[in-house]
Amino acid sequence: MKLLAICLGQPEKLPGKSYKTGINKIAINASVMVDGEGLVGDAICNGKYHGGPEQAVLLEGSLTMDWWSEKLGRLLSPGTFGENLLIEGLDNRDVGAGDRFVFGGGLELQATSARTPCATLAARMGDPSIVKTYRQAMRPGIYCRVVKAGAVVAGESVERIRYDGINVPIPEMLEKFGKRLTDTDATRFLAAPIHADMREAILAGKPAKF
Repeated sequence: MKLLAICLGQPEKLPGKSYKTGINKIAINASVMVDGEGLVGDAICNGKYHGGPEQAVLLEGSLTMDWWSEKLGRLLSPGTFGENLLIEGLDNRDVGAGDRFVFGGGLELQATSARTPCATLAARMGDPSIVKTYRQAMRPGIYCRVVKAGAVVAGESVERIRYDGINVPIPEMLEKFGKRLTDTDATRFLAAPIHADMREAILAGKPAKF
């Protein structure tokens, strides 16, 4: 696999919204540094729900974005879903919590959780129904923590290393988001390196959120 695009966003207001967001990202042709908080220069406007060490980087796979382009009937350019990195040949459905992505320049990421759709995504897409469609599609974007900081550049190689423990698929994390888990599912989830906030919620017996 290789890195197809690096996407950054700047603070801006979307139609019908009073707050600023960095979801409208565009691909850039330059090397970008990625540290524990994400891509340097990328706007994070709502720190309560976006950014932070456990979801520092949002990944999308090209196979998933190709599927969305066909589903929505229009070409989706890199950054359309607010993703930071677009990886060639990756299907989001095939990724589990704990999977690692090692980039040619040394950056190493680890999958922690699923991207959940929200009103900001609906405003970005100009389609209120996208929230329901996104959930039903079960092809969520992949949030990652930074294991090893480094610079990235489009075109470099990407190696995916599967987590060798309990498999908790990223789509399942979206499916179970906001729900109380069964004892069996709770045990499975806690055995994987999931998002720290979701781990805390499960341990407290609360709905699985992050």
